[in-house]
Amino acid sequence: MIQRIQTLYLTLIVILGTLVCIFPPVEFFTPEEAENVRELTFTFTGIYDITNPAVSVKLMSTISLSILSVVIPLIAAVNIFLFKRRILQARINVINVVLCLGWYAILAVYVWFACKNFAVEWFITAWAAIPLVNLVLTLMATRAILRDEALVRAADRLR
Repeated sequence: MIQRIQTLYLTLIVILGTLVCIFPPVEFFTPEEAENVRELTFTFTGIYDITNPAVSVKLMSTISLSILSVVIPLIAAVNIFLFKRRILQARINVINVVLCLGWYAILAVYVWFACKNFAVEWFITAWAAIPLVNLVLTLMATRAILRDEALVRAADRLR
């Protein structure tokens, strides 16, 4: 149902969630006092050492973060078409909220391991805020879904 506001929220989650798959949430750099300078890049498939442009070496796989980055918008896309089952929609949104929080936990683990094992420092990019935006949009969609359910139950009571 396109006219429902929660469909708009869930569609935005799908669009923003696909951007998380494209752009890196974290960038790494070596400290200035380091002896050997390394360039690391955080991609969808892993953390790569790109110091030598001819050969990029995969240092760490980021498959679990990649899976979550795909699953979150996928769940939101499926949830759009469950408009006749509002309680199920709300429950699936709660699962999506937990997955968004888990995304940040897994990102923190990857950053911690990269900083510890490869002697690099990091900074977070603006793209890392997208799961937080998705979390807020999911909560807003859940609120609208539950409001619709209350409206339907009130209409059933009047009959």
